[in-house]
Amino acid sequence: MPAPESPSASRKAALLTLLGDEDEGVYQAVRERLIAGGPAVVEWLRPYLLSDDPLLRRRAHDIIDHFGRDAADTDFLAFCVRPGELDLETGVWLLARTEYPQLNEEAYTAQLDSYAGELRERLDRQAGGEVILAAVQEYVFGALGFRGDEEHYYDPQNSYLNRVIDRRRGNPISLCVLYLLLGRRLRLPLTGIGLPGHFLCRYQSAAVEYYIDVFNGGRLWTKANCLQYLVRNQYQIRPDLLAPQTSRGILARMCRNLVNTYESSHRPETARCQGYLAALGF
Repeated sequence: MPAPESPSASRKAALLTLLGDEDEGVYQAVRERLIAGGPAVVEWLRPYLLSDDPLLRRRAHDIIDHFGRDAADTDFLAFCVRPGELDLETGVWLLARTEYPQLNEEAYTAQLDSYAGELRERLDRQAGGEVILAAVQEYVFGALGFRGDEEHYYDPQNSYLNRVIDRRRGNPISLCVLYLLLGRRLRLPLTGIGLPGHFLCRYQSAAVEYYIDVFNGGRLWTKANCLQYLVRNQYQIRPDLLAPQTSRGILARMCRNLVNTYESSHRPETARCQGYLAALGF
């Protein structure tokens, strides 16, 4: 496909002048024309990110983010179709970038490292699993204040880890992902367990096994509690439901949540997230 034809200097100046027009219809027409110009327009728009005019700044961000999302979409799809197991942490940041293309991954990674460093000081490695988990719960849900977002459960922000960290709230799987990434840094024996309708973490050592309801403040479940949940909600009891989820499976479940969320509000992002599911093999 040939590259979009670059507009003349006068045409470019006219388009950029109209970018700040208060008429939304005018802006949409200008936006469409600028986007048709391809990624090169990003460089034209960068100076406007520092404009004193908040409307101009917002619109420049909007168009630049459009191209950022396109690039992030390509990167995440390429990651999803890789053969074999996937790295969960890499995947959740790539997914987040599809919605927040200006995401500063290094800053969030450093924040997780900092959480793990503080938590490491609180853990008694010689203690039993229940004592270790109590220390984790007190820090994550007490000191840091993470919690399940019951008020706005279907808010898409609850599925993107950067916004979960910013807002200290999320849905079951995103909070479990946070928990798993901290556990990986601390070398805790944690895995993700994908019950239908709910996602848990499992702590399993040679001595103990606990299922952790991260959405509800880290409440500890037993295997019997999991089976009771399945019976109570009329789900079929199958051994695979209590099997650890792969990173690919966790990412697919996050994408499926987004499909359901976007679909219910008729948002165009639905098709994009369905493409991710297909690329992941689900």
